[in-house]
Amino acid sequence: MSDTNNIPSFGAMLRGALGDAIIADAGENFLDMCDEGIVFEFPFSPKGSVRELRGRDTMAAYLPKAGGLISFESMSPAVTHVAKDGETFVLEFSCKGKGEAGRYDQNYISVIEVKNGRITRYRDYWNPLVLLNAVGGVEVLKSKLGDFIDG
Repeated sequence: MSDTNNIPSFGAMLRGALGDAIIADAGENFLDMCDEGIVFEFPFSPKGSVRELRGRDTMAAYLPKAGGLISFESMSPAVTHVAKDGETFVLEFSCKGKGEAGRYDQNYISVIEVKNGRITRYRDYWNPLVLLNAVGGVEVLKSKLGDFIDG
C-alpha cells in the first residue's frame, strides 16, 4: 500500500476543485465546507444501500462508518466543469483503494451545488458494483451502514 501521507484528502481535492466558491475559513475539512442542510445523494445506489443523507449532523455520523469500509491508496485531482450560474460544479475524479473483499478502483462524476460559500447539494455518480465487490456485497453494507439505509 502506498504512503497515505502523500495522498491528498477528499477535502483537499474538493478545496482545489471548488476554489473560491467555498468560504476560506472552511479550510480542507469536507464537513466544514457543507451547509447545515446539505443533501448528499447517491443516485445509482443499489436497493438496500444508502440513497440519500440529509444534514451536516447526519453526514458527520455517516462518514466515519463509510470511510472504514475502504482503505484508500490514491485520489486523482479533479477535472472541474463550472456551470454558467457559477454555483454548480461537475467534478470528474477517480481513486484507488481496497476493501475487505477486493479492490476499490472507482471513477466518479459528482454534481455539486454551492450557495453562500457552502456545499448545499452533492450528487455522487459512481459504479455501485465496484463498492459491492470491494466490501463483499449488500449484506455487508447493511451490517455496517444499517442506520443510513433507505429501506
